[in-house]
Amino acid sequence: MENKFIVETSARHIHLSDKDLATLFGEGYQLTNKKDLSQPGQFACVEKVKVVGPKSEMNMSVLGPTRNATQVEISLTDARSLGLQALVRESGDIEGTAGCKLVGPKGEVELTCGVIAAKRHIHLTPEDAEKFGVKDKEIVKVELDTEGRSLVFGDVVCRVSANYATAMHIDTDESNAAGCGREVYGKIVK
Repeated sequence: MENKFIVETSARHIHLSDKDLATLFGEGYQLTNKKDLSQPGQFACVEKVKVVGPKSEMNMSVLGPTRNATQVEISLTDARSLGLQALVRESGDIEGTAGCKLVGPKGEVELTCGVIAAKRHIHLTPEDAEKFGVKDKEIVKVELDTEGRSLVFGDVVCRVSANYATAMHIDTDESNAAGCGREVYGKIVK
């Protein structure tokens, strides 16, 4: 595949605000970097938080660094298991979304909103966006050629920034539907 890019599976996770981090883990607490992620400056943390919905609860990994608002990113299957409605939204677009309870070792937070199923997206450097012929916020289709489950994802938003590394992110439901293994590549098809 020419002009291809890595497709990564983004499992359920939480982004915490400074305020919610302090409530859940204690005043002055700092997140512990367990592993750097593909996007520059982003990392998986040692810390986990319990997400409580009407039907069940799940322990979820925290991603760092902290953000302006707390956001819980889950698959639609996770949402059903928890008894929550997760709207498909771009990261950060949490207004009008469902809330839930978060439980940490030092306290609890009752979110009034913030639960989403992340809209599938491609992080692109400006150079790669130009190479692929796409612009920021453009919606495209992406073809994945996997063994026995190849498919084309529609409604993929392009997110262009010099702060990104080029990679597509899909959730676990989408990854399973495409039969993604450890290393999968995508190609934009318009």
